[in-house]
Amino acid sequence: MIVGAMLSTAALGFLGGMALGPRHPRLWLGATLGAAAALLAAALAVLCGLVPAWEWRGGFALGGERPHLQLDAISALFLALLAVIGGAGAAYSRGYWSDHQYPKSAARGRFWWSLLVAMMTLVLVAANGLYFLFGWELFTVGAFFLIILESRGRKVRAAGWLYLAASHVGTLFLFAFFALLAERTGSWELGPQLRGVAGLAPLFWLALVGFGVKAGLFPLHVWLPSAHANAPSHVSAILSGMALKLGVYGLVRFSGWLPVPAQAGWVVIALGAVGALGGIAFAFAQNDLKRLLAYCSVENIGVILIGLGAALLGASHGDAAWGRLALIGALLHVWNHGLFKALLFFGAGSVLHATGTREISRLGGLWTKMPWTAALFALGAVAVAGLPPLNGFVSEWLVYLGLFDAGIEHGPVAWAAMPVVLMLGMAGALALASFAKAGALVFCGAPRTKRAAHAHEAGAWMLGPMVVLGGLCVAIGLAPALLWPLVARAAGAWNPAWTLAAETAPASLTTLGVVHAVLALLAISAATLLWRRAQANGLQRGPTWDCGYAAPTGRMQYTGGSFAGVASGWFFWLLRPERVVHRPRGPLPDAARRVEYFPETVLEKVLVPVGEGVLRVSTAVRRLQHGRLQYYILYLVAGLAALAALVLVGGAR
Repeated sequence: MIVGAMLSTAALGFLGGMALGPRHPRLWLGATLGAAAALLAAALAVLCGLVPAWEWRGGFALGGERPHLQLDAISALFLALLAVIGGAGAAYSRGYWSDHQYPKSAARGRFWWSLLVAMMTLVLVAANGLYFLFGWELFTVGAFFLIILESRGRKVRAAGWLYLAASHVGTLFLFAFFALLAERTGSWELGPQLRGVAGLAPLFWLALVGFGVKAGLFPLHVWLPSAHANAPSHVSAILSGMALKLGVYGLVRFSGWLPVPAQAGWVVIALGAVGALGGIAFAFAQNDLKRLLAYCSVENIGVILIGLGAALLGASHGDAAWGRLALIGALLHVWNHGLFKALLFFGAGSVLHATGTREISRLGGLWTKMPWTAALFALGAVAVAGLPPLNGFVSEWLVYLGLFDAGIEHGPVAWAAMPVVLMLGMAGALALASFAKAGALVFCGAPRTKRAAHAHEAGAWMLGPMVVLGGLCVAIGLAPALLWPLVARAAGAWNPAWTLAAETAPASLTTLGVVHAVLALLAISAATLLWRRAQANGLQRGPTWDCGYAAPTGRMQYTGGSFAGVASGWFFWLLRPERVVHRPRGPLPDAARRVEYFPETVLEKVLVPVGEGVLRVSTAVRRLQHGRLQYYILYLVAGLAALAALVLVGGAR
């Protein structure tokens, strides 16, 4: 009853937000935050074991199907993350996308935000395929209108349409998945009862493509970089922090509810490893701050899929303990990635709000102008790089432990675990390099433009949500054992055989929390000591090393291209950089130019040429339809003659 009351309160809050949003921003914010709090309370009630699960069947019918809603530990884990990011993004938008700055689009944005979060909630609690698709489609539409909220730019509109087209390709696969599921079971009802139905395992491949498109699974991620880069930053935060996770939710949900093919674990873990390394390679090469963060999401989705793939392998090998460990790491990384990636997009939005640009090469020196934003962005960068003592390290460490334990066993899984560990380690190293590049070039050094030199700190409405998300990143890193029972309960819902075995947190997790606490105290003490000594000795500020120039400028600094040159060399075959070089000529050259562009390889080098080829063929075929009857008769005779020739050749053989 408590969970149902909380979810009903949240539904009323979202409905009130959609009604109040266009004209009453304060009431909308109150209703949205109230709905988010109700969602969080309902999810925690299930995760903490206060309520085993919640289920409701309605009296009205849609298409002959009665609504069936259910909240178990898996959906509660994702729902709690949605509540945090949905509430934080709503508060952030109050300062970032206000009616004063965007009088035409701010009201629309509030309406679509309420619809988006409400439909995400419906997807997470739907236990009927028809209602799942209904929520999925409306959530996609809401995200589209949020992406093109400021639709005056051509790139923004193109990003929105690309997202919509890619999403509907995935939706076609999901329509086929749910339709075949209903045809073979005789019902649209979903649940663990499907585990024992024979003949459903091949449907997993449809779900992998359909949910993989939404999750940004490499190479199905083609919509993700441009959509995240061009959307308003609070929209980018919920797209990366939560919308991608709904794709992950679909894979986790239905790999637990349905039988899966024997090869599923191998395929998922391979796609995750390739995505982790490929995504971060693209991120390292970017000069657009938000585009860098978008590609980093591809890498983190790869980490999550590695854990899920290992769990599928573990479940198929006698419910191996290492599979349970990898799954708990993957589910915890869902939460961790949602927190630190929303924090980083909020930080990038603060930079964009203050300077008007996302180009890393046009920023610099913002630490002194925006100290709070710089510190919180640095915290998020440490978390996303998987460094202790923050939350990103904890979940990746659990995935590593699962893979190492799998490697200890004899058999084919051991041979696969070590290359995956190697690729995951390379991805982590590149993630560290990517965010060292982003943080140093954006916040350190000297300003490269006048806008960067006159930047200002973000307001309280923007900094407040960032502080909350940063605090959660620190809390999970320092006390990971406290979250173990919650995430383990979700792992038990995925595989009932792991329910009892996952109740107690491993001792190493408690030890890790203690080590993280000690590291945090040492880091704070060292920073405080250095600051006091610098103040006592007289702190002086000056330009960075000027290479002997008497009057250095902001251009005499490393650029994003300087860092990306290494990655473009290592991953030339994947990044396919395009260069425009005008070399200096003559004894006294007056100009020289070198521009390097990294295309979206899958989209621009594969899908676009294939699409153009299809258009050329279809155009040529369309010319045959000219309305002249004598030619149609000729086509028919030619076809019959070709068919007769084939029959004769077959008979002669």
